[in-house]
Amino acid sequence: MSLNTTLIDAQALAALPAGEVLIVDCRFDLADPGKGRCEFLDGHIPGAVYASLDDDLSDLGRQAEGLGRHPLPRESVFSALLSRWGWRPGLQVVSYDAGSGALAAARLWWLLRLAGVREAAVLDGGYAAWRAAALSIESGAAAARPVSVVSLRYDASQLLLDHAAVADGKAGQLLDARAAPRYRGEVEPLDRVGGHIPGALNRPFADNLGADGRFKPAAQLRDEFTALLGATAPSQVVHMCGSGVTACHNLLAMEHAGLPGSRLYAPSWSGWVSDPARPVATG
Repeated sequence: MSLNTTLIDAQALAALPAGEVLIVDCRFDLADPGKGRCEFLDGHIPGAVYASLDDDLSDLGRQAEGLGRHPLPRESVFSALLSRWGWRPGLQVVSYDAGSGALAAARLWWLLRLAGVREAAVLDGGYAAWRAAALSIESGAAAARPVSVVSLRYDASQLLLDHAAVADGKAGQLLDARAAPRYRGEVEPLDRVGGHIPGALNRPFADNLGADGRFKPAAQLRDEFTALLGATAPSQVVHMCGSGVTACHNLLAMEHAGLPGSRLYAPSWSGWVSDPARPVATG
């Protein structure tokens, strides 16, 4: 079976044999954390399991460590999650959310990449695209899956957690995925203060999508990122956002565009402003 490593469309996902793919429903609403699980129970892609951004793909107990609003789950916890889902090396994983892939779907894709799993993709257009294609759904709790035993380690070279490296500019070119008003500091609905890290560029994740809610063609994305980044190599790009979640959408878009090798500053803005002494730029 040909493996998918960035995006997959609804028809291609529907064509995959059930035993050769792990489908993960990642629908989540920051304003109502329990909503996504309720939506899963109401209806989801057949065979899917559910992942909560707060409960499964983050470790909220580590917020006090200055790691932002959605600290990464520890390696052992993420490995145990995959084990419960019955994941095994070489098994294709496809994550989806309600539509754009901007929240937990891209986050799960990136966590798998961080753990060395390349057979991971995001459903382009999400659950909305699946429903638009008139494909079958099922309701209720996820069906039991055979439990496996896996132990994965994060690749530290793909991750930037060092606030000091960001502060002295040695990390690379920061690319902020938040909406422009938050980047400029005009509004800040979630974090202590608005603005951005000095020197960061702005690429709102929504700019990766077309009017239909799906990712723009790879060539178009490549042209747009190249125009913004100039001569900066992808390996010198470090993505960030509010809490290290929507930044994964930009990272996914660059990979899909044939610009691999960028990294993530996982604590992002919420981690940066946890120390009032760190500089803040506006405008």
